[in-house]
Order: sequence, then C-alpha cells, then structure tokens
Amino acid sequence: MVNAQGGCLCGNLRYEVRKLPTRVTICHCKFCQRATGGAYMVEPIFDARDFQVVNGSPKTYVHTSEGSGKEVFIHFCDICGTKLFLTFERFSNVVGVYSGTFDDPNWFEQTPENSKQIFLGSAQRGTIIPPHVKTYIEHATENDGTPKTPTVFSTPQIIGAR
Repeated sequence: MVNAQGGCLCGNLRYEVRKLPTRVTICHCKFCQRATGGAYMVEPIFDARDFQVVNGSPKTYVHTSEGSGKEVFIHFCDICGTKLFLTFERFSNVVGVYSGTFDDPNWFEQTPENSKQIFLGSAQRGTIIPPHVKTYIEHATENDGTPKTPTVFSTPQIIGAR
C-alpha cells in the first residue's frame, strides 16, 4: 500500500493518498497556468476513495470551465492560500492534486504509459514536450466523454519555437 502525504505552505491542511495515481495529466491550459503561476500543471489523478484530507478543512472556490462549461472545485488553504487539489463536476469520482504540494513531489512516476499532455494549443513558447507521450491540442475527450485521438511524437518537440 502506498501512503504519500502533502499539504499547504503553513501546515494547516494535510492530505494523503493511499495508492499510485491512476494517471498523470500535464495541462498547459490558461486556467492551469494562472492557477499554478507556472507554464503548466502536473496533476496526478487519484480515485476519490484513495484520497483523504487528514488535517484541517480546505475552503473551496468554484470555477466554471470555459471549455466544458462544467464546474471545477479548487480546494485551498484559507490561511496561506495554497491550492492543494481539484475535484470536478465532469469527473465526480476523481481528485486531481497539485503535485508540488506533495511532501515529495517526485514519489510517483511519469511515464508515456501513465501520462498525457493536454492543451498544447495554449502551451507557453519554448515548452519541451517529451517523446512517446500522448498529446492533445485541447482536452483528451469531447464534452460528452468521447476520447479524442492523441498525437504521439517520436522525438522531443519544442512548442512555439521560432
């Protein structure tokens, strides 16, 4: 059994996961760029039953996705402001964790088999996409859940290179 933990900057909120992520999404959308303050978000996805807040009570900001029109619930510490995890109207049985909030953000593997890169159409110029990973210009599924066909590069790609 896996037991990885994480929390916010001030230590008020703590969480744990009891299994490896079911998948890892690297998202380049404008929402994730703004939410993280970085070029993209690394988001390990867990079955909701394998995730638990073990200390504190997060506050929740409700955001309506521009892409799907569905609500995204951002769970954060109201003392230090750290965003810890996401839950979704569209995917009600999963939790997406802001990977940098884990005590060891490298405890899980990111491989071509368990990861995908989405919203490359919004990726910041100069972003390097590794080979053999499923990539998508936008989301990996249609709003009704129909999977889209990925693009898989055989060599590293630099987005928006001039």
